[in-house]
Amino acid sequence: MSKKKLHVRTGDTVQVISGKDKGKTGKIIAAMPSKDRVVVEGINQVKRHTKPSQKNPQGGIITKEAPIHVSNVMIVDAKTKQPSRIKKVQQKDGSYVRATVKSGTIIDTVK
Repeated sequence: MSKKKLHVRTGDTVQVISGKDKGKTGKIIAAMPSKDRVVVEGINQVKRHTKPSQKNPQGGIITKEAPIHVSNVMIVDAKTKQPSRIKKVQQKDGSYVRATVKSGTIIDTVK
């Protein structure tokens, strides 16, 4: 079984391109490659009715982010502030890094 790979990673700034939150931007909190979903900060807010527990003794209605499909987000180009596709660019040392198609800005920080 091969491991799935997403075009975005945790910590990337993305823009929602379809759905009820279309046009909003946020940072990826969690990525779930096995389910093709990501959790984006402040996007796809849902309300959950919770029972009182030790962690939340009051209980009640809490608002949290729900996962959205990875095909509904595009990475935001740092230079142009526009959503862009991603390409792989080979460095001089032979390693590959992610770069945006629109401006060619390198997304990954070289270690």
